[in-house]
Amino acid sequence: MRVTVHLACAECQERNYTSRKNKKNNPDRLEVKKYCSRCKSHTQHKETK
Repeated sequence: MRVTVHLACAECQERNYTSRKNKKNNPDRLEVKKYCSRCKSHTQHKETK
């Protein structure tokens, strides 16, 4: 049930991180605050396809 998802910066839309999540337990999109190297600051990162 675990799938690999890509996390993209909410401001510049660059895909910086990959993560794994269980779709059965967490059906909604993942949102995490992480460091973006392009923005050079901590920003919200959202799950993309």
